[in-house]
Amino acid sequence: MRLVWRRARLVERLPQTPTACSLVLAVPGWPGHLAGQHVDVRLTAADGYQAVRSYSLAAPADADRVELGVQAVPDGEVSSYLADDLPLDADVEVRGPLGNWFVWRAEEQTGPMLLVAGGSGIVPLAAMIRARRQAPPHGPWHLLYSVRTPDDVWYRDQLDGRDPGLTVQLLYTRRAPAGGPRPPGRVTAADLDAPTAGLPPGSPVYVCGPTGFVESVSDLLLDLARDPATIRTERFG
Repeated sequence: MRLVWRRARLVERLPQTPTACSLVLAVPGWPGHLAGQHVDVRLTAADGYQAVRSYSLAAPADADRVELGVQAVPDGEVSSYLADDLPLDADVEVRGPLGNWFVWRAEEQTGPMLLVAGGSGIVPLAAMIRARRQAPPHGPWHLLYSVRTPDDVWYRDQLDGRDPGLTVQLLYTRRAPAGGPRPPGRVTAADLDAPTAGLPPGSPVYVCGPTGFVESVSDLLLDLARDPATIRTERFG
């Protein structure tokens, strides 16, 4: 399929954290996408200057609607504008869907899975979780989600424990809730041991987040004897 730039109109902005939001765009002619894919977003200034950035899709295909997750980055010319300043009903351009490796295919992957997210790396995994809820019954999933503080958790309404097929494990690196079961700190082998122990050998593990986070988690999974062919990664930064 030949990828083209399409006009996309902002129809809704949904706050997720103090510095992040979801953008719902109406994209006429959108061809659909798989959970885990991403798009390029292009902004064009009045003087013709253009900037392009990639953003993960946060929800499964829904006719001409697409939802992106945007984390405002300090001094980020595109992310800050999209997160805070792009007016409702304004147009941008999108190109996609992009990426065929870090995706979930409901008809093919029906068994247990482990999802590991760091910060805004939850976005494509949220799309998988939402797509799973629209599909026939699947094996149990476990989400291990690492964030700096409780204020940095995205998609609280999706991770509220009401999905019997999804177990959510929140880890905090800088500040944990009072009385929590684990002190703040990075993901360790002990955090991954129980979730991986219950996985069949061929079950996929999806890991998404900053480059350092993804590399660290991937190394821990290998140390726990996970088959490298089952570990799928998406990184940024």
